[in-house]
Amino acid sequence: MELESNSSPITDDQPWVDLCQYDQSWYDRGRPGWYVLLWWLVQSIAFPLSLHNANNFRCWLLRLFGAEIGKKVIIRPTARFTYPWKVSIGDYSWVGDDVVFYSLEAIKMGSHSVISQKCYLCTGSHDFQDTTFNLVVKPIIIGNGVWIATDCFIAPGVQIGSNAVIGARSSVFRDIPTAMVAWGSPCKVHYPRAMKSVFT
Repeated sequence: MELESNSSPITDDQPWVDLCQYDQSWYDRGRPGWYVLLWWLVQSIAFPLSLHNANNFRCWLLRLFGAEIGKKVIIRPTARFTYPWKVSIGDYSWVGDDVVFYSLEAIKMGSHSVISQKCYLCTGSHDFQDTTFNLVVKPIIIGNGVWIATDCFIAPGVQIGSNAVIGARSSVFRDIPTAMVAWGSPCKVHYPRAMKSVFT
């Protein structure tokens, strides 16, 4: 006895996208190819082999390759930066384990902000309405005092206002206003962030 299926049959229609025509020659990585490969090699060896608390070393290495890194920044050894010269991180901020800065465009992170483990900041996508599947890049801006909890996806072009909180495993496709608590997939604002007084 065969079960009936409500799903449409798979067809062999011609694809709407022609990947043979894909061309990203216009895209500027900001550095020559050999420099990019050198960075990827250095990062793949030096980051994982550095001690867990060797944040100064990892910050120094990122600065050496063009990143703007503030003072007392914490960056875990399994964090990854595609093009560090397109990254800036403010004072006293934290970047957790397995965080990816897919920095095809600029990623700006403010001061006293936290990006928790396994988050993915993605500045690159594709135009799915274009037959050539054209590359699209947009910057990501994260304000001061922001907490992005574990395993979040931040889409190209997103701006997260200062002192906002993004709940765990959220997918952020739109801007989040200042001092709001938001979560979900897609991420939505739920209520303002309230702070306890230091005098209570």
